[in-house]
Amino acid sequence: MDNRGHQKEGNSSPSKGSFAMEGINRIFFVVFVALLGTCLGCSSKDPKAENPKEKKEEAIPVEVVTLRRGRIQASIHGTANLIAEVNVTVIARTSNRVKTLLVEEGDVVKAGQLLLQLEDYEQRLRLKQAQTRLAKLQAQLERTKPLYEQKLVSKQEYENLLFEVQSAQVAVEEAQRNLDYTRVTAPISGVITRRYVNVGDFVSTGQRLFEIVDLNSLVAPVYVPDKYLPQLKVGQRALVRPTALPDQEFEGYVKRIAPIVEAQTGTVKVTIGFHSPGPLRPGMYATVEIITQVKTNALLIPKRALVYDEDQLYVYRVREDLTVERVPVYVALEDQNFVEPTGGFQEGDQIVVAGQTGLKQGVKVHIVQPKPTIAAVATNSLPGEAAHSTASSRTNLTTSSTTNTLTQATNSPPTTPDQPK
Repeated sequence: MDNRGHQKEGNSSPSKGSFAMEGINRIFFVVFVALLGTCLGCSSKDPKAENPKEKKEEAIPVEVVTLRRGRIQASIHGTANLIAEVNVTVIARTSNRVKTLLVEEGDVVKAGQLLLQLEDYEQRLRLKQAQTRLAKLQAQLERTKPLYEQKLVSKQEYENLLFEVQSAQVAVEEAQRNLDYTRVTAPISGVITRRYVNVGDFVSTGQRLFEIVDLNSLVAPVYVPDKYLPQLKVGQRALVRPTALPDQEFEGYVKRIAPIVEAQTGTVKVTIGFHSPGPLRPGMYATVEIITQVKTNALLIPKRALVYDEDQLYVYRVREDLTVERVPVYVALEDQNFVEPTGGFQEGDQIVVAGQTGLKQGVKVHIVQPKPTIAAVATNSLPGEAAHSTASSRTNLTTSSTTNTLTQATNSPPTTPDQPK
């Protein structure tokens, strides 16, 4: 009986273990199915419902300026090489060697001033010969005249003698003129810009000796497109900026406007004059700005706010609800930095000047202020604040550096021969 009992107990043990394993497996299966359902439920939810903030459109950061009134001037730009309208080349009017040279390049001379003296021995000799012959003929005429009156000399003989006297007078005048030509004088007042001869050189008639320029006759000829012709007037103000003097600007005025248009280029020649040329010199290259119109109370839109769409200009104006509207701009006047619109704007409008590239009509924006630079902070400070701030910063840096050095020295262990530093 006992053996049978033991045998039954032994047979019943395996069946209980298998039931336990099946129960554990069922539990794991239920848990797995529950987790799987949870995951599927999470994935099936609308992400927009979970993140309602994503439905809101993000505001685009932009920089704006407030429209104000100010001065604007319309101008026409061009380039020119400065020239002197009064420029004379002095030439020799007789032949001989240079005896004396009285001026040098760069000298200021006046009209009639002696510049050069040629040797004049030959000219004086010819003048004396001509004067002697004239005196002889005049004496002969005086003797012949009473005889002609008494009809002792024919009329033809008397007239021939009279013509010889007149011819001798012309010869004397020519010899005197050749003698005068040995003294080379300045035909105009100005500056000697070139000297072509030296003492001892033999010069021939027609040879160049000097060049004289009147710097007060300096002008800047500018060629502008003919479309600007209706805007040009004699006397308009002009600004000349030579490249050789980059930091200087010179006042000029429209002296002349050509009456014709160059057919090949479609341009009009405008001559700019100067009341006082100062350091300007012929040959300088310069940019010229002719001011055609000036307004002192114009509504100004910065050019950096303009958006170009083919042939039309636009700006983005910020409305009260911080959305932008695209507004066309029709230009009345413009200069290098601003334009004046014909209408559609008023003082106080906020116009986007940075960040407008990706904007569209009605887009929400966020106005940000540009970061101030060090120069701007120093400029906005009171006269003594910038220096005081700089000095304080240097003091703080020195104190901080000294403190750190002392701290390191205190915290570092003492070095010994056996311990490396």
